[in-house]
Amino acid sequence: MGGIGMRELIIILLVVLVVFGTKKLRSIGSDLGGAVKGFKSAMKDGEAEGEESAKQIKQQMTGDAEFPENKSTANKSASDRNV
Repeated sequence: MGGIGMRELIIILLVVLVVFGTKKLRSIGSDLGGAVKGFKSAMKDGEAEGEESAKQIKQQMTGDAEFPENKSTANKSASDRNV
């Protein structure tokens, strides 16, 4: 009682076919498939971006800071090496 059996599912399918028609159902199916495919590719892209940013953050946390050298620090370090 209250469960949907095989007979009820077949009746529902027949009513949907009569109301929408096979062409409309085919186009809905292809649209739904395209949406799922797009969602999966977006998830893969998002995971790749997340992994890349995680690598950058990890490198920043463990690596030395990289500062651009200007002329005054380059000259000082060169003169310090000569001493």
